[in-house]
Amino acid sequence: MKDIIAKGFRTRKNSLYDKNSNKPFTISRSKFSNFIDCPRCFYLDRVKGLKEPSMPGWALNSAVDDLLKKEFDKHRKAKTPHPIMKEYQLNYIPFDHPDIDKWRQSLSSGISYLDKDTNLIIKGGIDDVWFNINTEELVVVDYKAQSSSTPVEAISYLENKFHQGYKRQMDIYVHILRNMDFKVSNTTYFLVCNGEKTNDFFENRIDFKTVLVPYVSDTSWVTVKINEMKKVLDNDEIPDYNINCESCVYLASSSTLV
Repeated sequence: MKDIIAKGFRTRKNSLYDKNSNKPFTISRSKFSNFIDCPRCFYLDRVKGLKEPSMPGWALNSAVDDLLKKEFDKHRKAKTPHPIMKEYQLNYIPFDHPDIDKWRQSLSSGISYLDKDTNLIIKGGIDDVWFNINTEELVVVDYKAQSSSTPVEAISYLENKFHQGYKRQMDIYVHILRNMDFKVSNTTYFLVCNGEKTNDFFENRIDFKTVLVPYVSDTSWVTVKINEMKKVLDNDEIPDYNINCESCVYLASSSTLV
């Protein structure tokens, strides 16, 4: 039993928060989102070291991401607009920065800044950044691959209850880049690649229709939540169970079993 329990906890010290340490502690965008979803699960993970069950990778989504990055990088190098920019009449080009590849690596580097009020490093990995030639602002872009029989429309896409985390993700990226002293547009984009299901045959291919969904980011909440997150991390008590969290409901229910 001890061996089983030991496998459920983290062993890397830099993954665990120590309120007595003066060293800045890194919070990834995904962990930040976890805190917003459930402070209790976040605390158990970052303070107590309880590992969340792992999830399988999304191979097709990753393939689409990789191909899109190669495609946009050709235009980045040539300083030319991508066809999707012309289609939507956007005077943009892919933003060329020496660290663009590092910005994409959420695990090893990514984009980040030190929040001096909390001594937390907030970081994340972005899919792409474009440059608005008219306003000289950076534009955050996130690639999304899916397969739905329903055509992608901006309003319904943004109102989808399962996409609220997408918008929060964009808000955090804009917040980080601004704290890296970049001029960043409020307008961001989801580049949604929808795998069509209407074809009569597979024929060893999936046809994708690409739609650009604009989202006006709102970063007003981010600093407030960072401060709340810091208070939770510094607390000596585990937060209460969250009735809206499936993990909390599962763990609370399993504790009643004999």
